[in-house]
Amino acid sequence: MKNSLYILGLFSILLFSCKKDEKQDAPQPPPYNPTSVDLNERIPSHLPRMVIPGYNPTTEEGIRLGRQLFYEPLLSKDGTQSCASCHAQAFGFTDHNSAVSVGIDGIEGNRNSMQVVNAGLRQAYFWDGRAASLEEQALAPVKNPIEMHENWPRVIQKLNSIQAYVDMCYAAFGVLELDSILAVRAIAQFERSVISNNSKFDRWKRGEVKLTPQETYGRQLFMRDREEIRDNQGNIISVKQGADCFHCHAEITDFTDILFHNNGLDEVFADLGRYDVTGNNFDKGKFKTPTLRNIEFTGPYMHDGRFATLDEVIDFYSDSLKFSPTIDPLMKNVQIGGVRLGPDEKAALKAFLLTLSDPDFINNPDYGPPPPL
Repeated sequence: MKNSLYILGLFSILLFSCKKDEKQDAPQPPPYNPTSVDLNERIPSHLPRMVIPGYNPTTEEGIRLGRQLFYEPLLSKDGTQSCASCHAQAFGFTDHNSAVSVGIDGIEGNRNSMQVVNAGLRQAYFWDGRAASLEEQALAPVKNPIEMHENWPRVIQKLNSIQAYVDMCYAAFGVLELDSILAVRAIAQFERSVISNNSKFDRWKRGEVKLTPQETYGRQLFMRDREEIRDNQGNIISVKQGADCFHCHAEITDFTDILFHNNGLDEVFADLGRYDVTGNNFDKGKFKTPTLRNIEFTGPYMHDGRFATLDEVIDFYSDSLKFSPTIDPLMKNVQIGGVRLGPDEKAALKAFLLTLSDPDFINNPDYGPPPPL
């Protein structure tokens, strides 16, 4: 009996020692110590501050992982398409190849890709505003059968089989396994970091450059209503020309009001827009106001990419507005087709819009494809 107890005790000591050695020999992850990033330091001072959700603070490690995922084709079913496929940096993070984006199966969607720029200043994402946050927005394309046509469990399985992603996930979030929630949080961090702040307009606001006389006149048109001066009989005796742009594309909110409008594109709607989200009849034909920042690079234009050039957009607002029951009251010149700009006025307005171009943004290596894993 004593011998049995002795042997049992000795076995227990050896077993404990082995487990202790195994525990000591197991590789330990490095300390979790992410580096905080204040994105508002990069936002132009004349714009509002970015509000970062408390559940997804911005870190260098999160941005790094998000950038990798943004350019990762494994997010698609056949490994051919990434977020960057439809949001290319060279075109202001839009899809320049077609009026509407095309998914991995060659199926066309019905809308043009919205640009990714200063996205953390926005609210409600997609043309119809169906996503309340960048995190929610990033979930959708992977499982959309017209876009990436994949499912998140398979995506996560693919990503977690790559050690570099496991390491980046730990560095960003302190866990050794990605899931869909962490993946979209990382993508959202990267998208918030994609900031444009050095257009000629930004430099003018900082007092570093002057606008040309033509650009100055274009801005005056941009910021002014078209007004008709009439006599007592209602006859037009003069017109104070304006382009009426500022109502929806306010400078103070980065050239968008972050609202939804029917801007007079159609009499009958092929796409009901915001109505598909709210079910409110007054929202038929309404779409989110896009920012005009970097508009030079982001064509084709409108929710369905119907206009190939910026000149066509200016011509539309000048001469081709169409009435429909939900047309926005701000389109007050619809009865005469638009604001009726002359050639010199159109040229001046375009010159001002081109001051919103930021070549540094579309060439910033921090926003481009990351090094291979």
